[in-house]
Amino acid sequence: MSDTLLIALYAFAGAAATGLAGAGALFLIRRRSLTASLAVVAAVGVVAMLSGTLAVAWAMFLSPHDLTVVTTVVAMAAVVSLATALLLGRWVVARSRALAVAARSFGDGGAFAAPDGPTTAELEAVSRELAATSVRLAESRERERALETSRRELVAWISHDLRTPLAGLRAMSEALEDGVAAEPDRYLRQMRTEVDRLNDMVGDLFELSRIQAGALALTPTRMSLYDLVGDALAGADPLAREHGVRLVGDGVEPLPVEVDGREMSRVLGNLLVNAIRRTPADGTVAVAAERSPDGVVLSVSDGCGGIPEEELPRVFDTGWRGTDARTPPAGAGLGLAIVRGIVEAHRGRATVRNIPGGCRFEVTLPTVP
Repeated sequence: MSDTLLIALYAFAGAAATGLAGAGALFLIRRRSLTASLAVVAAVGVVAMLSGTLAVAWAMFLSPHDLTVVTTVVAMAAVVSLATALLLGRWVVARSRALAVAARSFGDGGAFAAPDGPTTAELEAVSRELAATSVRLAESRERERALETSRRELVAWISHDLRTPLAGLRAMSEALEDGVAAEPDRYLRQMRTEVDRLNDMVGDLFELSRIQAGALALTPTRMSLYDLVGDALAGADPLAREHGVRLVGDGVEPLPVEVDGREMSRVLGNLLVNAIRRTPADGTVAVAAERSPDGVVLSVSDGCGGIPEEELPRVFDTGWRGTDARTPPAGAGLGLAIVRGIVEAHRGRATVRNIPGGCRFEVTLPTVP
């Protein structure tokens, strides 16, 4: 065996023994600070070199003077290595603690701000992820606050809208029971009207609960928008005549769509009823349907005078009724929320924008070949 191979074997044996001991030490302190781990790694490198050198010196019978020189050189290298490892470990630990403090701030409801100063690439990547998470959490909190506000408004308005017809029903029933009603038939007709209103309100609540629970079962069939709009206009015509509003549906193209006819009729009915009630007498409500690059666009334009720009993002929120609609016949503010839920269940989207003299609600549905 050559001297070079023999030296390599002795050096490897000494370094391997040191490496195994270092691995054991790292395992034992794996839950300690990073500074201790870096110090162990630096010590393993230096001690491995010293062990290999001593093994070679013992095998090759180096002189005591040469062995002292080598040991001194290795010891100096060990001092420098350990000092460097300790400084690096303390710096990394300090940056990690600063990052932990910054992360705790957005966990308590604040915004994340990355610590100033240079840092390692790994900690920089963690900072970027924490910043992105902070933004998502802030958006989530904002959505939660908006939903909670909508829920409170909905409960308040529903309670008010239920109390009014119930009080009327109670008064009329007591009048009929006591025999003091001058026109019993008129009382009965009014009671029927109030019951129908309550039934519609309960139906809207049930529909909205199905939509929000993801339990809205659709049965899509291929049909023409022309027929769908024609049926909706016929159903809304009595209400339009009562309010003195003209219904116009000349701009409807016979475009094919694949939708649930019953649910989409509800969408059109809600949009038309909302438009008719908001349009003054002698006004016009126009329905149009056309093809666009995004799909098939079905629109309902009214003459309500427009919606304040700050309220446009809330139009489809549950319970929204506008600043000028706090009493019946405004409804419970569920109609447009139901519209959005049904349209999104069809993989479409519902939007609204102001136009001269009113606003335009648009429903975009996927194109059917």
